[in-house]
Amino acid sequence: MESFKLGPQGEKSAEKYLFKKGFRILERNFRERGGEIDLVCERKGIIVFVEVKSRRSLVRGHPLESITPFKKERLLRAGYLYLAKKGILGKPFRFDLVTIVWDERGRVKEIEHLENFLEEN
Repeated sequence: MESFKLGPQGEKSAEKYLFKKGFRILERNFRERGGEIDLVCERKGIIVFVEVKSRRSLVRGHPLESITPFKKERLLRAGYLYLAKKGILGKPFRFDLVTIVWDERGRVKEIEHLENFLEEN
């Protein structure tokens, strides 16, 4: 799989996976000056901000390892901006992470969903 397709394909795969788990997709690729969120979902009355990380292999480490403190800060900022922009600051929310590892043929080899991976809220 070409590297420029890896991100969008990962997001599509994560979206399908979450939809099957009962998540309703509210928005894709929410961008504001303070940051970006790959998927904004809702499940059981909770807003779920989802970061998606994909890797072609584990040679450079697990996708979870690519979440730096700087990235966490940008995710938190973008989440709060989303809530403020939509006028739902009091609504419960959390941040989830979906990691995807692809096989050599470009198929999903492993998908993992980590709920509430940012516990700062």
